[in-house]
Amino acid sequence: MLNSLSGRFLILTTIFVMLAEVLIFVPSIARFREDYLLARLERAQIASLALLADDMISAELEAELLDNAGVFNVVLRRDDMRQLVLSSPIPSEISETFDLRDITAWQLIRDAMMRLTDPGDRVIRVIGNPFRDAGQLIEVTMDTEGLRMAMLDYGVRILILSAVISIFTAVLLFLAVRVFLVKPIKGVVSHMQAYAAAPEDARRIIKPSAGVRELREAETALQSMQTQLTQALKQKERLAQLGGAVARVSHDLRNILTSAQLFTDRIEMSEDPAVKRMAPKLVNSIARAVSLCEGTLAFGRAEEPAPRLTLFNLAELTGEVLEAERLAIGEEDISLSEDVPAGLMVRGDPEQIYRVLSNLVRNARQALAATGQPGEISIAAQSGDSDWLITVSDTGPGLPPKAREHLFQPFQGGARKGGSGLGLAIAVELIRGHGGDLVLKRTDETGTCFEICLPMGDMG
Repeated sequence: MLNSLSGRFLILTTIFVMLAEVLIFVPSIARFREDYLLARLERAQIASLALLADDMISAELEAELLDNAGVFNVVLRRDDMRQLVLSSPIPSEISETFDLRDITAWQLIRDAMMRLTDPGDRVIRVIGNPFRDAGQLIEVTMDTEGLRMAMLDYGVRILILSAVISIFTAVLLFLAVRVFLVKPIKGVVSHMQAYAAAPEDARRIIKPSAGVRELREAETALQSMQTQLTQALKQKERLAQLGGAVARVSHDLRNILTSAQLFTDRIEMSEDPAVKRMAPKLVNSIARAVSLCEGTLAFGRAEEPAPRLTLFNLAELTGEVLEAERLAIGEEDISLSEDVPAGLMVRGDPEQIYRVLSNLVRNARQALAATGQPGEISIAAQSGDSDWLITVSDTGPGLPPKAREHLFQPFQGGARKGGSGLGLAIAVELIRGHGGDLVLKRTDETGTCFEICLPMGDMG
């Protein structure tokens, strides 16, 4: 029971109710003592009426009146005259005097607790106002043995009643918690366990049904999480299948391109000036295609090959990227420009940097071509204190909101209709493999700008 929510709630409820009853018990016992003393004053006042009716009463009647009132002496003050109405021998000296006329609640509680914890039988004086304004003051002397016994009896009855009330209340709360809280929570847990057994099955997604607002909010949040997870698992499965298909296609395409490389070797031997001029570019393009196929096979194993760092001329690499892209522009009114220092040497994997720049420039060209308006794409680079900064900017329409939200996520960050979004996802992975970063610096109706940051590291 201690390990269950309802069991702990039952125990805590019992404890809290008992504490509340203790807080009620203290003023209750103080009130009981005050009523007890006031009752003694009232009975003493009634007993004194016999003497007021007849100035002479027998000693036996006086003793009987005092015994019935439970006091030793009765003093009345009437018309500013203090009069000992009834009297009898006092067994001991008066230990304390209690004036009930202008007493505070804290004084009542203090006196009651002192009386309850003092087992000794003492004689006390009690002063109060006469009932029905029958005088100015009434004063009695009495012992405390009967008072303490009555307080103890009353306290025991209060504690027993408190225990019964606390147990009854705790049981009701226990049952209520099980019905309204524990049972719905167990239902949520059983839904989670059933979903965990087959998270791909959308039928096992929880449907919010709790009547308690907080539990319903928890069920709604769980439903949203399970829905997203199920969709992610389905997408993961589709991506795995797609990865296998791409790997097979890349494997076969690599073999075809390898054969094409053999033919380009013979083309290079041609004496035709135009062929000689174009052959090196064809050879480089086929070599890059083979490298890309090999990289795709590596990506299908969920990893990109580690970059092979070397110092290379960034201006030359940028020129190759732009020259290859010019061939794809065709009749479109798009200009390409670069602002890269001719002697800028950058350390990195030239093939991977080529892929990154080619992806960014191609995306920019496709965005500009979709508008049908003239535009410009520019690559710029500069050296910083500890890194190289390369920017690829265009004057296109800017990225749509959905593309910005999932910019570097595969199959979600496509900027154009029909795009897969793989280009930017691969580009950012390649740059991070160099220890750098690829970020979107700006995108609005005036164009888009990406920035590549490559760390210099130890140039020695």
